[in-house]
Amino acid sequence: MSTVDFSVDTSKPVLVTGATGYVAGWVVKRLLEAGATVHAPVRDPDNAAKVGHLIELANASAGEIKLFKADLLTDGSYDDAMRGCGVVFHTASPFTVNVKDAQKELIDPAKLGTRNVLEAANRTETVTRVVLTSSCAAIYTDAKDTHDGPNGRIDESVWNTSASLHYQPYSYSKTVAEQEAWTIAKAQARWKLVVVNPSLVLGPAVNGAPTSESFNIMRQLGDGSMKSGAPRYSFGAVDVRDLAQAHLAAAFVPDAEGRHIVSAHSTDLLELGLTLQAKYGADYPLPKRALPKWLVWLVGPMVGLPRKTVSRSVGEPWRADNSKGIKALGLTYRPLKVSLEDMFAQMVDTGAFKRV
Repeated sequence: MSTVDFSVDTSKPVLVTGATGYVAGWVVKRLLEAGATVHAPVRDPDNAAKVGHLIELANASAGEIKLFKADLLTDGSYDDAMRGCGVVFHTASPFTVNVKDAQKELIDPAKLGTRNVLEAANRTETVTRVVLTSSCAAIYTDAKDTHDGPNGRIDESVWNTSASLHYQPYSYSKTVAEQEAWTIAKAQARWKLVVVNPSLVLGPAVNGAPTSESFNIMRQLGDGSMKSGAPRYSFGAVDVRDLAQAHLAAAFVPDAEGRHIVSAHSTDLLELGLTLQAKYGADYPLPKRALPKWLVWLVGPMVGLPRKTVSRSVGEPWRADNSKGIKALGLTYRPLKVSLEDMFAQMVDTGAFKRV
């Protein structure tokens, strides 16, 4: 919910890129519930396995959804879908850490995709606002970086300067994509750019088979991968439903501007497992103890965790100032326990884990 009054403008369609994604699914659901017409550009509008749940959401709501064929890396691909829209939500960007070619799999889709969408906004006279789903990863790389921000925590004035193509390329992709968005936005005066910078997103998906990295993390907690212990790898976390609310506020609160850290909790991998213990610990091999940092440092590279990351994020508190989002967008946040239990329950229902 939001403590700032606003209403969804249903007089013009809204465009949501990446509509089949984890975060976008909830944004689409909320827009449809408000009675909006949602234009959803997707790779294959005829792929029922990918888009069927969006059609079901529309059928159960007051709104309407229209599917369009588009591709992030094709120039002009979004022009048809954007025609007549007032607000554009650009959520489409890959979230994965296991890549073979970071430039091709992360950087290009993030940066060039953002450029394609925003250049389409420049060509579409009806667009008055663009909401970009960026990330706290555009602000920091490792938890220790957050201590260097104003007053010992990151805020919206901080930019990530430590990630690169070769070190934490996902964080680098989010940084260059958001910087590209601001460059394009500042070169024109018709539409306003408002940016949402979430931390790790948790909670259930509207699609029963989500592909976000968040679900891979949860799967490792519940399938026994961390049965012997979990590292105290630190990060922020936010519920996907609260994040969807942040997107709607960013789009329709008249005075919304700039960047917004959207994060409810400072936590770590072990705390996620411990939080789930009360409800699920008897049936699933959740971690109960912390792995020593020296051990994580030793074996980290074998599981894709660079030693630099271990040194700078394990046992280092994650600190962020989330006050702007709370005040400007009227955000309130669910307890971490609610987000985790709802997410875990959905994964149990879809057969992600085996009982011990």
